[in-house]
Amino acid sequence: MSDTALPVSLDRDSPVPLAVQLADALRAAAGDGHLRGGDRLPSTRALANRLGVSRTVTSAAYEQLHAEGWIAGRHGSGTYVTTTPPADRPAKGPAPGVAAAPQTLVDLTPGVPWADGVERAAWRRAWRAAADPRPTYREDRAGLPAYRDAVSEHLLRHRGLAAGTVLATGGTTAAVIELAGAMLSRGDRVAIEEPGYQRAVQAFGRAGMVVVPVPVDEEGLRPDAVPADVRAVYCSPAHQYPLGSRMSASRRVELVELARAEGMLVIEDDYDGELRFDVAPLPLLAALAPDVVAHLGTTSKILTPALGAGWMVAPSPVAAAVLEYREATGTRPSPAGQRVLAELARHGDLGRHLRKLRRELSERRSLVSAALTSAGIPVLGDDAGAHLVVPCGSAAEETARMAAAERAGIRLDGLARHFAGTPTVFGNLIGYAGCSREALQASLKPLVSVLG
Repeated sequence: MSDTALPVSLDRDSPVPLAVQLADALRAAAGDGHLRGGDRLPSTRALANRLGVSRTVTSAAYEQLHAEGWIAGRHGSGTYVTTTPPADRPAKGPAPGVAAAPQTLVDLTPGVPWADGVERAAWRRAWRAAADPRPTYREDRAGLPAYRDAVSEHLLRHRGLAAGTVLATGGTTAAVIELAGAMLSRGDRVAIEEPGYQRAVQAFGRAGMVVVPVPVDEEGLRPDAVPADVRAVYCSPAHQYPLGSRMSASRRVELVELARAEGMLVIEDDYDGELRFDVAPLPLLAALAPDVVAHLGTTSKILTPALGAGWMVAPSPVAAAVLEYREATGTRPSPAGQRVLAELARHGDLGRHLRKLRRELSERRSLVSAALTSAGIPVLGDDAGAHLVVPCGSAAEETARMAAAERAGIRLDGLARHFAGTPTVFGNLIGYAGCSREALQASLKPLVSVLG
């Protein structure tokens, strides 16, 4: 079959990126039957010439549709519409006069990764390779050397950190538990952002520490509000969870100077650290002060929590204490996820996925932000990460918005539950990574209605 004529029109004055418009148009054509399974699409070069755009635009659109399952490439033959549409393709609407009832909620809560974007062939290849080594009696408690090397390269290339001692972990919360057990004692005071990551609050509390909430504003955690008697400070400077602010350069310096002066351990949770869009990277706390900072990262948001793989870059005494803790408790992170990550890195699949992830989330962020701001709805924390915040004035309004969103088939989160103490600011969090692009777009109009 010859290349199919395409019903595509791009609006260069629209705030929506051209690649997003193109992918939307092709997806709609496949959804309404204008394009059918087996129809051949033009090459990215031919389509770019036809539309008068760069090949980068058409390549990005095709890549997105391929990841979603709408199109597939045949070696030496071209690109074709798939015979079977993706499983999450929406059902036809109800009969006239029948009210539509949401069958499932579109999940717009934060902290959910874009797992559908992981290239399936690379994923399968990595798992097959991970299963090749013979079972061993005992793995290195610090983590597999290949994994630690892959993490070191990842941190240098994507976070600008020349890592010293790298330990594998089971993820951020698992690392917090280990640091609490290895470095702190019952009754020690630990400063944590307020609002902040409640799993960290619970981890320290269950280990017997006294959690001291420290306020956060548009520049991140306030070092001037950290009491001098705390033993550790937990913070997420790259994209504060949940408010979305980035810790300013001056506050980063102020915090590490305070830690050195008072003998505190700074625990840097690099939440969404790889996901920045319109902003230049700021130096990691671990790069500023490797002597007092334990840097934590995870594959949960860039790939999937299913790997159960994270990392810790810590001063030598801290790393040694964590290894002693593992020896004493018989615990260690699972090697399976480490092997998969090492294989993804070895073949270059991890780097390719991160580039695709940044592009996808940047476009999704633009869609959500443009829809809200064009309706006069303010947003916060949208220059990095995979979620943004729409503020409001009260707990009642926050709760009412979530209830209205659920009636419209959308699941939202609220700021109030992220406080260890009494909430002082209110708003709704919108995560745009966990659902399909199609579901996200379909939710924008009702979302604006709920939040407007």
